[in-house]
Amino acid sequence: MKKSGSITSPSWSDKFSQGLFFGLFCHEMCFLQFIWVSHSQITRLYSRFTSLDKGENGTLSREDFQRIPELAINPLGDRIINAFFPEGEDQVNFRGFMRTLAHFRPIEDNEKSKDQNGPEPLNSRSNKLHFAFRLYDLDKDDKISRDELLQVLRMMVGVNISDEQLGSIADRTIQEADQDGDSAISFAEFVKVLEKVDVEQKMSIRFLH
Repeated sequence: MKKSGSITSPSWSDKFSQGLFFGLFCHEMCFLQFIWVSHSQITRLYSRFTSLDKGENGTLSREDFQRIPELAINPLGDRIINAFFPEGEDQVNFRGFMRTLAHFRPIEDNEKSKDQNGPEPLNSRSNKLHFAFRLYDLDKDDKISRDELLQVLRMMVGVNISDEQLGSIADRTIQEADQDGDSAISFAEFVKVLEKVDVEQKMSIRFLH
């Protein structure tokens, strides 16, 4: 007999697709409190950067990021850290550090009215979604497969949920998101799942208050 309110019950899983992609992700990044709107705030951000730069060489390594307590205990810590490093690179300078954090800059009302023909800002809805999608697309093939969902779920919950339950969650998520029948989630399908989610608010994080 299935228990009421179990994680495999329809009432829970109907909302899981949206929760999977943003619930934990935004919680995991909450230690970054990012507001980048003035010279003084950029100066404080640089101060934070230099405090992390234990080698005092103007760059950060993965080891520098791993010294941040919130990332060290974070089940998706390695995925978040990897987002700061270009392919094949093992160091990030201050410009790259700011570029990654810029995805989480709040979208101010005055920014929304800017010239639509100009370059798309890193903190646009589309770029925020691309950033989140890449955390789940482990093999970088522009699709989230069932196996990738399972890997991320295992990172999130450890041994607290059985493999059977994790498989059920992954299957339900794929079923609800997959529109072209390829048993995976493309970026377009990812965007569709989250079309009613306030991405701008959920992925806007204040840094250095």
